[in-house]
Amino acid sequence: MFRNTFQSGFLSILYAIGSKPLQIWRKNINNGYVKRITDFEMQSSVIEICGANVSTCFLTCPSNPKQTLGVKMPFLVLLIKYLKKYFTFEVQVIDDKNVKRRFRASNYQSNTRVKPFICTIPMKLDEGWNQIHFNLTDFTRRAYGTNYLETLRVQIHANCRIRRIYFTDQLLSSKSIPAEYRAFNNANDDNAEEQYQNQLNDPNQMHGEEEYQYEQHQEINQEQHVEVEHEQEHEQEHEQEHEQEQGNAEEGNAEEGNAEEQNPQQEGGEEQQNTEAEQQQENAEEQQNQQEGNNNGEPEQEQPKETNENNGEGAVEEPKEQPPAEQ
Repeated sequence: MFRNTFQSGFLSILYAIGSKPLQIWRKNINNGYVKRITDFEMQSSVIEICGANVSTCFLTCPSNPKQTLGVKMPFLVLLIKYLKKYFTFEVQVIDDKNVKRRFRASNYQSNTRVKPFICTIPMKLDEGWNQIHFNLTDFTRRAYGTNYLETLRVQIHANCRIRRIYFTDQLLSSKSIPAEYRAFNNANDDNAEEQYQNQLNDPNQMHGEEEYQYEQHQEINQEQHVEVEHEQEHEQEHEQEHEQEQGNAEEGNAEEGNAEEQNPQQEGGEEQQNTEAEQQQENAEEQQNQQEGNNNGEPEQEQPKETNENNGEGAVEEPKEQPPAEQ
């Protein structure tokens, strides 16, 4: 989005005071809300994002998943109000090895964990408004030993209030920053300057070299929502593939078993048919042999001869023709 833009000074990607503060952001809200309200402490409009689960309620920039920010400035600054709830944000960058890395900062973790593609960092927030400075160059070098090139995406999760999110090429003192880029009003300039300097001088503020413990979170699994989100997705995909393979194997075995059962039945039927045919043939041969035996054992019947004898009586003379009488 900003790769071909001249980048110098301050580059805002979210400002709560405006007609469309979330124009380049995409909302993903589940059991929560995102709305613009008026903060009485700040005396101006702010964006509030809250949800029951930080992993399912967030804003991401840019809104198009196929686009990237392309911001080369090394410092990310967030003006955030701590609502005494779970809060996390995530930044995706690319280094000089052309590898995408993600940095996830949260207030419910106590240790820094570095993995090949993601680094989770504990974050300590003060009550009220906080000005978070994220040194992307330093984080990339410390975690992966590579050089930061540019920022690809920024993702803000519940629960917090946002006044402004911007990039800058250098960190300035609070008095040198314009008022609209500060999280504190004029009445709190002295305290703001002190807090700002403490954040710049405290290396443990964002690098996680100290362990921060919260009594109110002792009985809660601090990593249940965000840390394992992407790992669970990959595990579910592998499990589904494994189940599909097992199902296909079981279907193949069942088909083979049915074929084996059918083959013996077919063979038994053929054998039975052959046996019946042989029996029928044998019966036919036996009947034929019997008929031939009967014909050979019976004497031939002589046909009676024609005789002139009739039961012992003499022959009967045929009547002779008498000559016609003379007239």
